[in-house]
Amino acid sequence: MKITTDSNIHLTYCTNIHPGETWPEVFANLKKYIPNLKSRLSPKAPFGIGLRLADVAAKELLESNNLAQFQEWLTEQDLYVFTLNGFPYGGFHRQVVKDQVYAPDWSKKERLDYTLNLTQILATLLPAGLTGGISTLPLSYKPWWQADQATTETVFNNSCINLALVVAEMIRIRDETGKLLHIDLEPEPDGLIENTSEVIDFYQNWLLPIGGKYLSEKLNIQQTLAETKLLEHVRLCYDTCHFSVEYEEPKSVFARLQSAGIKIGKIQISAAIQVKLPAEVEKRSLIVERLRPFAESTYLHQVIERQSDGTLHHYPDLVTALPYLEQSLAEEWRTHFHVPIFIRDYQILESTQDDIATVLQLLQTNNACQHLEIETYTWDVLPAEMKIDLLTSIQREYEWVLNIIRNS
Repeated sequence: MKITTDSNIHLTYCTNIHPGETWPEVFANLKKYIPNLKSRLSPKAPFGIGLRLADVAAKELLESNNLAQFQEWLTEQDLYVFTLNGFPYGGFHRQVVKDQVYAPDWSKKERLDYTLNLTQILATLLPAGLTGGISTLPLSYKPWWQADQATTETVFNNSCINLALVVAEMIRIRDETGKLLHIDLEPEPDGLIENTSEVIDFYQNWLLPIGGKYLSEKLNIQQTLAETKLLEHVRLCYDTCHFSVEYEEPKSVFARLQSAGIKIGKIQISAAIQVKLPAEVEKRSLIVERLRPFAESTYLHQVIERQSDGTLHHYPDLVTALPYLEQSLAEEWRTHFHVPIFIRDYQILESTQDDIATVLQLLQTNNACQHLEIETYTWDVLPAEMKIDLLTSIQREYEWVLNIIRNS
């Protein structure tokens, strides 16, 4: 949905919150939730969908006349698709996901083929006059490779070539249809690119020189033009939870990306858990008990602690971090757990809601991004006392975002 009638900013929520990997399961969820949400939030105007498709669903949607039937339903319901979530390739609910959410990574042909299918789908569904984005993983999972520099370089190199192949297809689509598509890399803790410095380093030392060379040869164009096209079609997915866990200030991130010529293709609106660590062991014990229900077994919940001098220390998952909390010398912990964005205080714990508000306020004066996607996907694994009706929860998230924007 458009934020306002005279705005170019579109807001949606990511349908990865609904379990279902096949196209029939995805379509059933869309029919169950989307029309009801539209009637509550945008009864008289088109309502946008942030569509998550697993590899199997993407393949099924491209079979027979499924895509045409889906288009008909979108038209009937006054709905539109402008962004896809192409991060999780396979199962994402009701099973152990953890680091397998990064597999296959961008060095693998399976990731390329999956994303090319998503590109074909988005090119068909995207309304004229809008740009379309596909968010994707930050190349790979850092702990898989960090012990082997040569292998890491191979992963970077192959990822650049595969991204260039996606860009070549997006260039073809734009030439033939006029539709501009982009792939949006999503940094997160322990991703192969996880913060602003690593993003800029990847673009400058890998994507532009290696991807640019490959694209220039494939399309028979100058290297400088190839690099320009890479910057147009390979953008960043700024997930507010992820950047908060990295202790990065939104204004600084926006400025550094702009200075490097890197565009933000999508902002995913999500909140992390943060907690200030008191000196008293007894109070820390209470924090451990409060955090324990969030150390669940489905997803990775990376933790980054900050020392008083600003240095950061990473833990790969909350379950492995908790035994160290009482004796930690840190002053604060932040945890990658997408808690509901409309809640600030969680009994001893807090969320990074303030960073979301800062990002939304920045957009009022900095036209850095036109795609906003609410991405609280952890409803199934939240502690029991935090679970309420899903439809109402999604509605409350929209209303909180809209209230912040309209009062900025």
